[in-house]
Amino acid sequence: MATHYETLGVSKDASGEEIKKAYRKKARQLHPDINPSEEAAEEFKRVTLAYEVLSDNEKRRIYDMTGDEQGRAGGYPGGAGGFSGGFGGFEDIINMFTGGGFGGGFGGQTTRERQGNDELINVSISLKDAVFGTTKTVHVRTATTCQSCEGSGAAPGTEPVTCSTCAGHGVVQRQVRSILGNIVQQVPCPDCRGEGVRIETPCPECQGAGRVRSEREQTFDIPAGVHDGARMRIRGGGEAGIHGGPNGDLLIDLHIKHDDHFEREGDNLTTRVEISMPAAALGTEITLETFDGPQQLVIPAGTQAGDVLTLKGLGASVLHEERRGDLLVRVQVVTPTDLSKEQKDLLRQLASLRGETLTEVKHVKQKQGFFSRLKDSFQ
Repeated sequence: MATHYETLGVSKDASGEEIKKAYRKKARQLHPDINPSEEAAEEFKRVTLAYEVLSDNEKRRIYDMTGDEQGRAGGYPGGAGGFSGGFGGFEDIINMFTGGGFGGGFGGQTTRERQGNDELINVSISLKDAVFGTTKTVHVRTATTCQSCEGSGAAPGTEPVTCSTCAGHGVVQRQVRSILGNIVQQVPCPDCRGEGVRIETPCPECQGAGRVRSEREQTFDIPAGVHDGARMRIRGGGEAGIHGGPNGDLLIDLHIKHDDHFEREGDNLTTRVEISMPAAALGTEITLETFDGPQQLVIPAGTQAGDVLTLKGLGASVLHEERRGDLLVRVQVVTPTDLSKEQKDLLRQLASLRGETLTEVKHVKQKQGFFSRLKDSFQ
């Protein structure tokens, strides 16, 4: 496995400034907005970890001595946290009062780089877009890296300087009383907030924050078959990191708008059509507009109100699969109104020819469900 120095492409005796420049160059190449591949995302994590360790003097010293990837004191063979006995527990007690290891040797400045927060937005799409998938571009107002200072927070031509209060360590010491007597406790430096450096000449564009609020475009693909309420995550699409840290993620909640003609039932689509009594009795063929264009639908003779006809494979796409559900067409037979006298006489004639009377009633036998049949079998 490559060392942190090899990951950043610098020598072991590289200065802090050389390490910072190498990280910025790598981060720009591997940023998810520029290089969205999984390989680039993993390399971005390795580059960020390498910079977090090598930009911290104490972590870098520990890494050079022990090879611990996180630059942790516990990685030192036989050092604090390295014993297999009960020593670690005693060190934990001391740390409660000192805020670090013995004498504060392992407490140090925190890295200035911090990951940005995630952003959450709501996006509405049509039912057709949910069926076939689509590419969407949205405008996101969020924190973006200040172009003037490239995220450093310092005015162009200047650099953050070592904090004089903590001499760049990021922590100061204070004495506190405890059950063990007077203990020297380490606390974050109040002047540099534990970063070890201060910005004497803030960037006028971002006032030293390294970030500005602005609107940017985000284009993303919505897969075919998504359901209402689905949440998508775009890595690195959220707020810009602080002082060059990685971006947060963009979370997108999808909402499917109502469609006037089609509804979704699982992976099927449903629609309703109205036909006349003669068409239901005699049968016909109609042209039905669908998401796939005009389709011919055969209405069999004797179709009853409420019958469901199926068009195979014209339903919703099944998420992450190469298949689709069906389009279910529910038939509604329209009973004519406002009949003329002649039309009424013709209907009476038809009833007479069929041997039917207008007062004839037939009870429809109700279908018995499974549990009702099971109950009856025990009686």
